[in-house]
Amino acid sequence: MGDYSEECLLTFLKNQKKLFDEPVAGTMEEAEAFLEDCMAAVVESIEEVREYFEESGADVDGMSDEELEDASEVFALPDGTYLIVEG
Repeated sequence: MGDYSEECLLTFLKNQKKLFDEPVAGTMEEAEAFLEDCMAAVVESIEEVREYFEESGADVDGMSDEELEDASEVFALPDGTYLIVEG
């Protein structure tokens, strides 16, 4: 595996319909290739999720941490980090 942990890939595979109507990956290898292609980011905290969106120009000022966690692009990982996938 490359930049994405097994836990990250499994979480994305399990929850990809949160962001996409149809599955974009069926295997761990396909998930990793997809995440690499769209330059998905793994960040350490919800504060870093907020910073990521602010730096990309998204208006997240009025959003609570819970609303950020519920955003379709944000996948909470079991280890407490977050995967951000821009579809």
